[in-house]
Amino acid sequence: MSRIPVIIDCDPGIDDAAALLLAAQAQELDIKAITTVAGNVGVDLTTRNALRIRHAIGRKDIPVFSGASDPMAREPVDASFFHGVDGFGGVQYMIPDDEVPEERAWDAIYRIAKELDGELVIIAVAPMTNIGLAFAKYKDLPKLVKKIIIMGGAVVGGNATASAEFNIYADPHAADLMFCSGVPVHMCGLDVTMKAYMTSEELEEIGKLTSPQAKLFYDLLKTYLKQYEAWGMPNIALHDPAAIVYAMDESMFKKEQTGIRVETEGKLTLGKTVADVYSDRQFDERIHYAVMDIDREAFISKIMELMAKY
Repeated sequence: MSRIPVIIDCDPGIDDAAALLLAAQAQELDIKAITTVAGNVGVDLTTRNALRIRHAIGRKDIPVFSGASDPMAREPVDASFFHGVDGFGGVQYMIPDDEVPEERAWDAIYRIAKELDGELVIIAVAPMTNIGLAFAKYKDLPKLVKKIIIMGGAVVGGNATASAEFNIYADPHAADLMFCSGVPVHMCGLDVTMKAYMTSEELEEIGKLTSPQAKLFYDLLKTYLKQYEAWGMPNIALHDPAAIVYAMDESMFKKEQTGIRVETEGKLTLGKTVADVYSDRQFDERIHYAVMDIDREAFISKIMELMAKY
């Protein structure tokens, strides 16, 4: 089987960490690098947490590159209220003393894209600052990226505000630059990720697995579940893992071709992903895809399969 060369751009983050644990076991994916950015917490912490996950999966061969500490053009926001001040939900796991290369994330993205000569797929499950900076610095980068899969945005609704999803809201200017780059973007937004949920009973099934990685996955998502239960929600939305599984196997998802832009100036709509899925008037450029639905049973089965491999 031909493996898909990917860079995973992330801000661990509980569900980012779960996504990385899954990606490491995916035979479909060849992880060329992990890049980190400020988002759920500051970039120093997201980088540290990426190193923790790399240690957990035993893949020191995967380089981790640290990226942007601030959005391109707005004041920083974070989600530490949800992911904890350490971004790891307070879950105890060793902090490796691994050194991080001096090469910055956006430069690494470009270098690897050139090496792969148009075959690179970027999976972005964080604010798109690193990607925006890479496109701004390297004008030929769009020709070198096959596609971008993101966890972010929504055709309808939001979670950071009534109209905006957090990853887009945290850096709307970078996200809009990405959507205008000419690279097809597959948007796994709230429309689908809220349907990509795991029940507490399914999480307990993973809790029965004996590997350290499965225990870490369970411990992380258990803290996640507590937050959802506090909101009166019985299930966990696996936002970032949905984008990872989509990269492995699109067949369990339904998508709509669409044009997408991001609102960067609105007082009430800053960070809104404006898609023409339901519009009579459509954008001139419609090269993107909004992922709208999922076969949840197949999705959960895939997660169980991947975690059982550890």
